[in-house]
Amino acid sequence: MLNNFTCPTEESASNTAVSESASAPQSLSSIAPILKASGDPLRLEILRVLQRDTFGVMELCNIFDCRQSGMSHHLKVLHKAGLVETQREGNSIFYRRPIKQDGEINDELIHSLFGIIDQTAVAPATVDSINLIKGQRAEQSQAFFSKHADKFKEQQELIASFEQYALPVAELIDAHDFSTSSTAMEIGPGEGAFLNQLSTRFSQVYAVDNSEGMLNKAKAHAESHQLSNIEFVLGESSKALQQNISVDAIVLNMVLHHIPSPADIFADCAKLLNKNGIMLISDLSHHDQNWVKENCGDLWLGFESEELSVWARNSGMDEGESLYIGLRNGFQIQVREFIKR
Repeated sequence: MLNNFTCPTEESASNTAVSESASAPQSLSSIAPILKASGDPLRLEILRVLQRDTFGVMELCNIFDCRQSGMSHHLKVLHKAGLVETQREGNSIFYRRPIKQDGEINDELIHSLFGIIDQTAVAPATVDSINLIKGQRAEQSQAFFSKHADKFKEQQELIASFEQYALPVAELIDAHDFSTSSTAMEIGPGEGAFLNQLSTRFSQVYAVDNSEGMLNKAKAHAESHQLSNIEFVLGESSKALQQNISVDAIVLNMVLHHIPSPADIFADCAKLLNKNGIMLISDLSHHDQNWVKENCGDLWLGFESEELSVWARNSGMDEGESLYIGLRNGFQIQVREFIKR
């Protein structure tokens, strides 16, 4: 005796599959490109080196010894899946990990994927290639300041005057109850004008600059103003780390857009700061005025505010006060405070 059972036809089975597919959550369909894009070892390596840094196509080609056509294809796939985003710097396009996340399932998957990728150490040869690129960027910045040290103030004020960012930074410092034994550091002091503010507020101040010409300008300024509690360090933030310096406040005034790897500065400053110490940054919001690269030695056309926030959080710092100052020439300055946990 046959059971009362009807075998589905090919057509009915197909209709059932279509129906199930149509009823499936849209989010499941949207994560498929992410999984597909991340199924290639080279793409995973690209995402790994983009953890804190931003690179152009040719820079990534040099890092991974890959042809431009092949690298462009990989970046296109990653971009389409939402795993990287573009950042325009004048006529150049750089790639970075997505800055803003909305907390949806795609973002959760991407966040988890990045967390797993970042547990893998970068190959020594890859690290060497990255450091070579950062070195080339640093040389570009140093060459500009070596050539134009005597015109620094004039060129800086093409964008913003010293008073427009120095005053709010000083006010943020005064909002904290620092002890008489507290110490501070200024990275990239320029001609040394803000050292006057730091010298009267802290017992010891370190002035760090990788340009010997600019550091000599700051030294001359300190001597002429009888600032006796300033110690000058020739080099980058890594040099201060090597010297086991620790401070309660770090200031970077209009410097970040000259630094080869801005995210690295956040990581270094977090290590240099004592607990509850503050990092104060005044810099440009992202803009499209490409002329500043040639005329002012800028490596980056400002920064998105969320960009700085992400770098700070990843380095173990919390956001403090924020101030945004619009200028008549179209630029906007952001003054940001970050606090070491």
